[in-house]
Amino acid sequence: MTKKQAATDRAKIGITLDDVVAAAFDALAKGGLAKLSTRAIAGELGVSMNTVMWHIRTKDRLLDAMADAVLAGIDLEDLPEKWDDQVIELLERLRRAMLAHRDGAALVAGTFPMASGTVTYTDRMVGALRQGCPTPRTAAWTAWNVFYFTLGLVQEEQAALIQDRQRLRDFVDENRFPGLAPALDDFMSVDFGARFRYGIRQIISSAATTPAPED
Repeated sequence: MTKKQAATDRAKIGITLDDVVAAAFDALAKGGLAKLSTRAIAGELGVSMNTVMWHIRTKDRLLDAMADAVLAGIDLEDLPEKWDDQVIELLERLRRAMLAHRDGAALVAGTFPMASGTVTYTDRMVGALRQGCPTPRTAAWTAWNVFYFTLGLVQEEQAALIQDRQRLRDFVDENRFPGLAPALDDFMSVDFGARFRYGIRQIISSAATTPAPED
C-alpha cells in the first residue's frame, strides 16, 4: 500500500457520509448548485476527491442525500388540527426549509430519495390530505400537485431576477398583448408568500370537492 493510499484510507475512516453531506451544503452556499462538485466538497473537508467519491458513489446519490436532509430537518410536530391548515403548514415549512439553502428548491427538484426524511414527510402530507379529500387517489395526486407548485414557486423566488421582470415590462404593451398588459404588475409580483398561500388554498379547495378520475 502506498503512502497516498494509506492517507486516503485514514480519511475514509475519519469522515462519514453525514460529514460529506454537511460539507456539500457548505459548498452549495458558496457556489450554488451549478458549481457543486466533488472537488469543492473535498476542499471543504480537506480530503481527496477519491475519498469523497468513496462515500457518495455518484453525484445523484449525493443529491438524494442532500434533498433528504432538507426534508428530514422539517419539524413535523405541533401542526394545526384541521386537515387543510395542516397541509398549508407542512408546505410552509417545506418552503422555509428550501429557502434556508442556496438553490434549495432546485436541489430538491427531480429527486425522490427512498430515505427516512423524505418518506416521513410525504407520509404526513398524504395523511393530512386523506382527511379532506374524497378519495385516496385524490389525496395522492394532490400531494404531487402541491409539492410541484411549491417547488416551482420557490425556484422562482430564489432566482428573483429583477432585470428579467424589467425586460418583460419593456416588452409587453397593451396593443400587442391586451390580455397580459393590464395584469402585468400582479403577474410579476414578488410577494411570494401571498402567492404561495393563495395557490395552495386554490389547489386544496378544489381537491376537497373534485375527486381524481378513476380508471
